[in-house]
Amino acid sequence: MKVFQRLAHAFKAEGVDATFGMMGDGNMFWLHEMHKLGIKVHEVRHEGAGLGMADGYARTSRRVGVATATCGPGTSQLATAFVTAARAESPLVAFCGEYPVGDPEYSQRLDQSAFAHGCEAAFVRMGAADQADEAVRKAFYIAKTESRPVLLSVPMDLQQEQWEDDDPYVPSATMMRPGIVHPDPEMIKRAADMIASAKKPVIIMGRGAQWSNAGQAALKLGDRIGALMATSLLARTYMGDQCEYYAGISGNYAHKASMQLFHDADLVIGVGASLNRYTLENGYLYPNAKFIQFDTKLQVLMFGVRTADLYVHSDAKIGVEALEKALAERNFKGTGYRVPGVKEKLAKRAEDPAEFPIDPGTVDPRKAVMMLDDIMPTTVGMFSGSGMASGISNMLMMKVRPLAQSGHFFGCIGQMLPAAMGAMVAIGHKPAMLLDGDASFMMHLSEWETAVRYKMPLLVVVMNNEALGAEYYKLDVKNMDVNTSVISCPDLGKVSVAMGGKGAMVRSLDELRAAANEWIANPGPMVIDCRISRTVMSIPYRRLHYGKDE
Repeated sequence: MKVFQRLAHAFKAEGVDATFGMMGDGNMFWLHEMHKLGIKVHEVRHEGAGLGMADGYARTSRRVGVATATCGPGTSQLATAFVTAARAESPLVAFCGEYPVGDPEYSQRLDQSAFAHGCEAAFVRMGAADQADEAVRKAFYIAKTESRPVLLSVPMDLQQEQWEDDDPYVPSATMMRPGIVHPDPEMIKRAADMIASAKKPVIIMGRGAQWSNAGQAALKLGDRIGALMATSLLARTYMGDQCEYYAGISGNYAHKASMQLFHDADLVIGVGASLNRYTLENGYLYPNAKFIQFDTKLQVLMFGVRTADLYVHSDAKIGVEALEKALAERNFKGTGYRVPGVKEKLAKRAEDPAEFPIDPGTVDPRKAVMMLDDIMPTTVGMFSGSGMASGISNMLMMKVRPLAQSGHFFGCIGQMLPAAMGAMVAIGHKPAMLLDGDASFMMHLSEWETAVRYKMPLLVVVMNNEALGAEYYKLDVKNMDVNTSVISCPDLGKVSVAMGGKGAMVRSLDELRAAANEWIANPGPMVIDCRISRTVMSIPYRRLHYGKDE
C-alpha cells in the first residue's frame, strides 16, 4: 500500500462520506483512492468553491466537512472560503497537496503553513511517510474539538512512499471524551435570582440552541418567566411557529415593533448565542438590561468588549432545563412581556409601510420575497447571501423551515451558492432555495454547472438589480455617482439553460409566481433571474446609511 492509499483509508475510517474539490498533481492519487473506497467525490470548477461546499456541509450536518486542492496555486485559491469557514466555526479538513520535500525549487511551492494561519485556519503537516495516520487523526481532532477549518498539508513525494504498518487506523474519536457540559449549580441559583428580580426578560436563541436541541426547553423557560422570544440572525425563524411571543431576529435585522419591545428589556438570556455586536447592536438595543449567557465555550465576550453579568458554562439545553427546574422549585411564575397588546404588536412586525417608485420592468423585492415565502412549501430549505437583498429576505421570509441559513460570517459575497450546494449534499438532496444578489451569484457562476451535473434540486432566485447593491446606496448617501456601481447582467435564466438546468427571467410578480410554481412542481437545478428595482433598499440599509426606519 502506498501512503496516499493509507491516507484515503484513514479518511474513510473517520466517517467521511463526501468530499469537494478539484484534482491536481498534489491530490490526484488520494482522490483516485477515495473514489475506489466509495466516498462521493464532488468535482468542482474552483477550489475555493469546493471548500465553500465543505463549509456548507459542515454547518448543516455538524460533521467534519472535507475539501481538497492541489499544492501551491490550488491551495491559495482557498483563502476567502477558509476565513469564512473559520468565522462560521465550521469543522473542516482540507486535504492539500504540498510541493515535494526533495524539490525546494518546485514551481508550485508555497509556504502553506503561513498561508493557513493567515486565513485563520489550523495547520497540520505530514512531515514523514510514517506520520500519515498521526497527521489525519490530529487534523480531525482539531476540527472537531476546536470547531474550525484545518489545512492538512501532504508533500507529493511522501504520498508515493510505501506504507509498511498493517495495524488498523485509530480514528480521532478515540482521543475525545464524550459527554455534555453541565452547569455549576451555584450559577443556576444566581441566574434564578436574577430572573426573580426581572420585569421584562428576553430570551435570545442562537445556533448553539439549535445544535443542542434546546428550543423546547427555552420555550418552556420563556413561558415560566414571561419572556419575549428572539433569535440571532443565524438561527432565524427557529421555533418561531411555536410561540405567540416570538419577536424574530434580534439586532439590526429586527422589525421596528420588536426593537421597541427589546429596548424596554431589563434582562437578556442568551441561549447558545454569542451575543455579538450584531445581535445586540453594540449594546444599544438593550440599554438597561443585564445579561445571562449559556454557552459551551469557557468564556465569550459579548460584542467583543464585555462579559455577561452571569456567564454559565453549559450545554444550552441542559443549562436551560436546570434553570427552569430551579424556578419551578421556587414556584416562580413571571408575567413579563406576556401582557395585553404585545401579541398584537408582534403580529404586525413584518409590515414595511415605506413607499418607493418602482423602476419600469422590475418588481418590488419586498413583495417578491413575501410571495416566495407564501407559495414555497415549508419543507423547502432556505438560504440567503450577504448582500443588500439579503436584508429583505432575512426580515420578510418568516416561515419556519427545516433549514434556514444566512451567509454573514465574513461580510463577503459569493460564498452562499457553494455553501448551499454543500448543505444539499448533507441533507440528502432535498429541495432548497437560495436567494442571492446578481454580483454574488456571478462570482461562482461556473459552479452552477456543478449543481446541474449533480442534479441538485436547488432553486436560485437571483435578486438582480444589475448593481453592486451595498456600494450603490453608500455612494448615494454621499451624493456620489451611483452609476459607477452599476454593472449590466446577462439573462441568468438563459445562462442556466445553457448549462443544462432550467431558467427564467422575470420582471413581474405574476412571472415570478409562474416560474416558482414550475420549480415546485418538479424541483431541479433552476435559476430565476428576478429583476428588482434599485429604488427599494432593505430596512437595515435604511437604518445604517440613511437614519430611517421606514
